[in-house]
Amino acid sequence: MTKTALVTGILGQDGPYLAKLLLSKGYRVYGLIRRYSNPNFSNLDFVGVTDEVDYVEGDMNDEASLLNLIRTIRPTEVYNLAAQSFVKSSFDQAKLTTEVNSLGPLYLLNAIKYFSPTTRYYQASTSEMFGLQHTNGYQDEKTPFHPRSPYGVSKVYAYWITVNYRESYGLFTANGILFNHESPIRGKQFVTRKVTDGVAKIKLGLAKEIRLGNLDARRDWGFAGDYVEAMYLMLQQKESNDFVVGTGESHTVRELVELAFKSVGIDDWKKYVVIDPQYKRPAEVPNLRAKPDKAFKLLKWKPKMTFDKLIKTMVEADLERNKKKTT
Repeated sequence: MTKTALVTGILGQDGPYLAKLLLSKGYRVYGLIRRYSNPNFSNLDFVGVTDEVDYVEGDMNDEASLLNLIRTIRPTEVYNLAAQSFVKSSFDQAKLTTEVNSLGPLYLLNAIKYFSPTTRYYQASTSEMFGLQHTNGYQDEKTPFHPRSPYGVSKVYAYWITVNYRESYGLFTANGILFNHESPIRGKQFVTRKVTDGVAKIKLGLAKEIRLGNLDARRDWGFAGDYVEAMYLMLQQKESNDFVVGTGESHTVRELVELAFKSVGIDDWKKYVVIDPQYKRPAEVPNLRAKPDKAFKLLKWKPKMTFDKLIKTMVEADLERNKKKTT
């Protein structure tokens, strides 16, 4: 029988890469599209799978629609990637962030419990759950959570409800605690894409500056196309488990900026960068670095794309996009 997968957040960054991977393995992929929305398929177009996905309507805030979807499709696997995932916005939209990121997973898990208990469930957790740390400089599955944003707080609830349904009802559930992962289809509100798009525009004479916040924040950045492989592998294990996924390296925003400008031949990047207080978070997370030993050992997964290659790839993609605007 053909395996089926329901992917929420199909229009975001990870959804298209995951859909491409699953389709290559012979899955029938259902992508959740919000009701009454005008869907933007550009990310799926970028990876070339728009016409291969079956789209279904539903809403993470509407439990009835999710119950109906699971009852109708009874998917082999569910990958819950849907979220209000922009950390800065979560301070201004705390209620919306909580409803989508916390209650949405609860509704999905209830639907699986009632109508498709053999379905395997993946929850997109995040390194932002760790937040403020006074440890040895890295985070793994044993590191305590101390979220520093409504986004991080909402994801901690989703993490624990996923664990709870595993322990209470015997469901196969897995949390992927993914550290920052980027790609050419990352949203422009995220600092990596904001920088690479800004550098491309400066190089082409379409902009004169990039306005940023904290250049000293450190993150563990990897490639989204690599990380969706870890998601898939989590649901292929004999036993359900939770995994930290990252590169094990961290870089500052300053390093990111310098590397992006260097990739287009600009060394004096400081004259193009303006520090703007409005882009600083009310509560900052200074340093996130994964210790993904468990994923390396049990999933036999390792990231393929280096940080340097990732930023160069993103800048090149943004150069191509912005060149089209000038012709």
